[in-house]
Amino acid sequence: MPTLEESIEKVKSVLVSEDVITYEFSSAAGKRFALIYVDGLTDKAQLGELVVKPLADIKADAGYEDVRAVLASPEVKEGDDYSAAVKEISYGGSALFADGDSRFFIIGLTKPPGRAVAEPPTQIAVKGPREGFTEDLKVNCALVRKRLKSTDLRMDTVRTGKRSDTAVTICYLNGVCDPAIPEKLKKQIAKNQIDIVPDSSYVGRFISSRPRSLFKRCATCEKPDIFCAKLSEGRVGLIVDGSPIAITVPYMLIEDFQSSEDYFISSYRATILRFLRAIAVIVGVLLPAAYVAAQLFKLQLIPFKLLLNISSSVSGLPLSPSVEMFLTLFVLEVLNEASIRMPKYVGLAISIVGALVLGETAVTAGIVSTPAIIIVAFSAVCLYVVPDLMETTATLRWIFLIIAGSIGTFGIVLFASFLLSYLVTEQAYGVPLTAPFSPLVARDMKDGFIKGDMYALEKRPRALKSKNKVRFRVKK
Repeated sequence: MPTLEESIEKVKSVLVSEDVITYEFSSAAGKRFALIYVDGLTDKAQLGELVVKPLADIKADAGYEDVRAVLASPEVKEGDDYSAAVKEISYGGSALFADGDSRFFIIGLTKPPGRAVAEPPTQIAVKGPREGFTEDLKVNCALVRKRLKSTDLRMDTVRTGKRSDTAVTICYLNGVCDPAIPEKLKKQIAKNQIDIVPDSSYVGRFISSRPRSLFKRCATCEKPDIFCAKLSEGRVGLIVDGSPIAITVPYMLIEDFQSSEDYFISSYRATILRFLRAIAVIVGVLLPAAYVAAQLFKLQLIPFKLLLNISSSVSGLPLSPSVEMFLTLFVLEVLNEASIRMPKYVGLAISIVGALVLGETAVTAGIVSTPAIIIVAFSAVCLYVVPDLMETTATLRWIFLIIAGSIGTFGIVLFASFLLSYLVTEQAYGVPLTAPFSPLVARDMKDGFIKGDMYALEKRPRALKSKNKVRFRVKK
């Protein structure tokens, strides 16, 4: 049988770090024990109260079963493989060794650092729940379980990352979602092994059929109520340890135009807001390009009185309309990036002062025109109406601007047609990105841009191919 020193040496030879603590103590009868844990990941107060104190009070020579009987921790596992002990210690557990025994106990009193549950910064709702996910996997799973108490809820954990060994929990409702999707996700996550997975966006790339596409293949959310609602529709969710952003699949483009608040307000108001978001995105992407194309190729597209005002503003400018718009948009992107990266209060001052001073000075100096600044500013505001599509729409705005300056209106129409044809042919886990509009699913249209009332959502979305089609039954 190995001595206590030999057991400690086997573990410490692998975990060679100063934050791996070894605490040795003895019972009242003189039996020696050792606890090995990572400082900062273990609840030392609970460890002393539930493990060290009961063992220290043993007055007789205790065997393995006697030690197990006095451990008061609610989570105790037995083992004899030292590699498993090393892994459990790395996860935040504590390994308890006894002198003269090759077997050991893993005490699950973990207490990793983390922030409290708070409202997420992007998915803010005036009405509805305000809890948001945190960076702690167990807390996030508890927030989901708090809302979905069903026995059908499954939470399967897989690990990815050769060095980070990051836990990814796959959540789904058994009998509601397509059973092939969770299995496919497990295989895709397992075969994509990199050194470290710091955020769920890495996993999103792993599970995407086209990771280099401009359009994403999985939805993201920061609120457990939205996450649970999507699970109940037949989707599968992924919660990544260390990330406050969860992932759901299959993904449909219409999801980004929906808000959790839509389900807590009047269906008429929700419908208006959804159309508003769609119009805002289209305007935000196309407005700068349309302005440049109209000035260069199709002046008759601009109303005559507005054209006179624009002509008076741009007269004498040294830059062409396309270069002027490029310069203005470039300055906006720089200000936006600076306001995000700088400290909070400095960034706020930079964004406001920079926009006012630079904009006013540029107009006064005759470098850019007032309409260009107004159009770029309004375009930026429009894109932020749908923040989940911000990366895609901001990129598309640049592409459309380049095409408008080169080809004009014909190029805008041509590229928009290509984009639309691309979207209607794309799928994510067997579900078209443009569902329920292409292919047209009349039943799912009740929760498209037109938001039906609660009784109209009696059945789950047909596009998700749920095994359980009825969401609730209306009693007549």
